Amino acid sequence: MSDEKQAAPELGDHDALETRCPRLGGPVSFHYCRLFAGNDLPCWKVFDCWWETFDVAGFLKQALSDTAFQRLAESKPKPKMLSLVELIAQTRKNLSMEKSDTTEGEKP
Repeated sequence: MSDEKQAAPELGDHDALETRCPRLGGPVSFHYCRLFAGNDLPCWKVFDCWWETFDVAGFLKQALSDTAFQRLAESKPKPKMLSLVELIAQTRKNLSMEKSDTTEGEKP
């Protein structure tokens, strides 16, 4: 038997993995789910979407604080309309940030 402790996971360990998002209808990376809408918690569906790919519950239990993991485990979905409005706002914010990043390089 080994007394070695497993190294704590790094938050970005699974960020490059992709799966289909049932909420958005297309592929998303684990990074997107982990940083869902700028919230301090991953998307509330993270367990449902990723359990077949890797031990997402074990990973998040080690990577998050006990309080954050408990809040995630107990989280409930927002009403559909509120969720859609927030997704639209986040997309607009991301697009404006991308646009400002590309125009910065074009300035004389």
